[in-house]
Amino acid sequence: MKENPGNHHNLATFGGGCFWCIEAVLQRIEGVLSVASGYAAGTTPNPTYEEVCSGETGHAEVVQVTFDPALISYEEILDIFWQAHDPTTLNRQGPDSGTQYRSLILYADEGQRDAAMKSKKKAQAKYKSPIVTEILPLDTFWKAEDYHQNYYNSHGSAGYCRMVISPKLKKLKLE
Repeated sequence: MKENPGNHHNLATFGGGCFWCIEAVLQRIEGVLSVASGYAAGTTPNPTYEEVCSGETGHAEVVQVTFDPALISYEEILDIFWQAHDPTTLNRQGPDSGTQYRSLILYADEGQRDAAMKSKKKAQAKYKSPIVTEILPLDTFWKAEDYHQNYYNSHGSAGYCRMVISPKLKKLKLE
């Protein structure tokens, strides 16, 4: 697993539809130290939200998670990832549609790749339809604009938060 030397924190990067949703879920997990929303897996350097929404950058909305492996393992975070979205829908999560909302796991090293592959196989047993989640090497994580960070915690009364994120958190028993 990719470590941050000196503090023994690891990084994990996931796309599971709208980054606001995955961010809100993972922020509530013990052992997760921080979650940053951003963009990855595309070709445009330092993309903007508007560029990513156009579908022409190839980027997906993702979150990069800093976690303490003494408190939660990468495998446990993967288990939560599979529960937090529908990995069987191609380029769609709930009301959000487009390649920027695709399901993906971006691994930092071979250990994460192997864990992701094993986890995907295990998760498939819970779904009737095939899992379409891509598992790719992380090239570059581009942090999203400040107004996307900590979105649910700052805008919980907004319509999208009430209609999409709150029910997800309740379903996962995180709210």
